[in-house]
Amino acid sequence: MYRALGGEPEVSASGPTPGPALTVGDADPVLLDRLTEELIAHNSAATGASDRGALTVKAVDPGGQLIGGLTARTWGGLCTVDLLWVRKDSRKDGWGGRILRAAEAEALRRGCDRAAVSSFTFQAPGFYRRHGYVETGRSPGIPGGHTDVHLFKSLTGGPTAPH
Repeated sequence: MYRALGGEPEVSASGPTPGPALTVGDADPVLLDRLTEELIAHNSAATGASDRGALTVKAVDPGGQLIGGLTARTWGGLCTVDLLWVRKDSRKDGWGGRILRAAEAEALRRGCDRAAVSSFTFQAPGFYRRHGYVETGRSPGIPGGHTDVHLFKSLTGGPTAPH
């Protein structure tokens, strides 16, 4: 569902003048694909890096039920973790660390030398710190008085600050 933004269309002596339109709505997969395509082209032209790729890690139990997983992106030597989740009854079994290490190993295989992630204070910034990530910033204002914590890790043992 989309709704138009802005004022009424311009009106001339011959009637409304068509012009650009601005709309706001819910998820739009076609728009997402187009924006992704345009930004990839722009970023590749600006940097010369064209090694963009999606990365996923999935853990399932013997019955095929999801234990946990991770989604990330790799580009220009950086692995950006988007989502990491482990089901509640498996969180003390080391699955989060195994999933994260598998993603880091795949990122290294793809030529990445660093990784970044954000985690709300009510989620897992301590988990990432235990796995070698260092805090690089915070964005306050998350509902409930929480903060979004930004973390970084060198995957090659180099400096722990972003370049």
